[in-house]
Amino acid sequence: MSEITYYVVQPFEHSERGLIVRQAREVHGGPDAARALARRLSAKGGAIAFSRTGNPSAGEFADAELLGVFGDVPEDAADLAAAAAG
Repeated sequence: MSEITYYVVQPFEHSERGLIVRQAREVHGGPDAARALARRLSAKGGAIAFSRTGNPSAGEFADAELLGVFGDVPEDAADLAAAAAG
């Protein structure tokens, strides 16, 4: 299998406990679609959009590439993106 790029949005939401991580969403449509969804989801707190490229059958992926940060997100948002992409 050849390399594939996944686009993901990781939203964060304000709560009584502070900023909490919500379920990450895979986005079809490329980087612009990921950024647009992140902007919409940031209304409840914040969101980051990122991509990961690799070969799923070999389990080899490059580091996450941060596409955008919107609203309130943890300072270590880039590290969270890499961890969410797993």
